[in-house]
This record gives sequence, C-alpha cells and structure tokens, in this order.
Amino acid sequence: MDALGELGNIGASHAATTLSQMLMGQIEMTVPAVEIVDLADIYKHVSDETAALVIFQMQGEIDQAGYVIFMMPLSSSIRMTNTMLGMTDEDREINEMDESALNEIGNIMVSAFLDATAELLGIVMLPSPPVLVIDMGHAAIQQLLAEVAFDVNEVVFFHTTLVCDQYSINGDLLMLPEMNTLSKILEMMDKLLESHLT
Repeated sequence: MDALGELGNIGASHAATTLSQMLMGQIEMTVPAVEIVDLADIYKHVSDETAALVIFQMQGEIDQAGYVIFMMPLSSSIRMTNTMLGMTDEDREINEMDESALNEIGNIMVSAFLDATAELLGIVMLPSPPVLVIDMGHAAIQQLLAEVAFDVNEVVFFHTTLVCDQYSINGDLLMLPEMNTLSKILEMMDKLLESHLT
C-alpha cells in the first residue's frame, strides 16, 4: 500500500504541473487516500451519481495490463471545463466543447500517472486514446467490465483533490488491472523501495 501511495503522489505531482501549465494558473493536486477494493464490493465505493468517466486501456510492455479511468462527478467536471473554457455558468448541460476538454484533462491525468509509473519501474506504459462516458458511475464501470476480455479481481482507487485559485475539484483515478498486473507492479515497486533503503 505504501508503494501505491508513493506511485499516486508522484503521478499527482506530474499531473498538477501539466494542468497548471495548460490552464496558466496554479493547480495543486493531492492523493489523500489509496484503496484496493475487491471487485465484488465496487458498488460500495462508486455511487450512482452522474459522472464523467474518461477511460483508457493501459498499453505498453505489460500485455493486457487493464484499464485506468479518471472519474469526476458531473458538478466537478463542469467546474473544471469552465476553468479551461473561461465560462462561469455551472447550471448547464455538457456540450461538445466540454467533452473535448474532459478528454484532454483525462489524457493529462492518466498520461502523467502512467509516465510516473513507467519512469519509476523502467517499463513502457502508455494510454490508449480516451473514451468519454457520461453516465451513472456504477453503471458505466459495470458496462466496461462486461466488455473486457480478461479477468479483473481488484480495483485500485487513488482519491484525488485538485485545488485551484477559486475552488476544489474532486475526482478519482481508478486502476482496473488485469489479475496479474497489480502483483507485477507491486513486486517491482517493492524491489525499488528496498533498493532505496539499502
């Protein structure tokens, strides 16, 4: 768990720096909690609140590694896209410009996370092109799991908070690793931490 926390903090730092540059304003991002949840209990951790999910397949040296999802409640999604698009109305429908902005935000977050993972572990991990889904969170993840062609037993939650000048934005980065992927990553992280302690 310590290794995953370290991974989350490094990924968050990379993502905050890139978002700050893109938005030309200071963005701070924290990973206050990391949780590993049994897939059977995911309904306890993902609400049926409408959310924006930007879904990526992890690609690179680990074959069929799994998925990474950046998920934000719809209210936070609109606040974030308002910041990008210079708008203020939070009581509105998602439009095509919002969708494009959300794909870009998700791409930045997940690319930074996978870059940090790849840099730490010395392996190649790349995101697929993003797929944006606006739906109830639990239903969207159940639909994704019904379509994947490999086994997923656990879900790793990196609960994130982004803070900019005006407000905070909540979101979660979810890793749905193929059954063997999580153990491979944890094994590599443990070796890395041990080498730093010796």
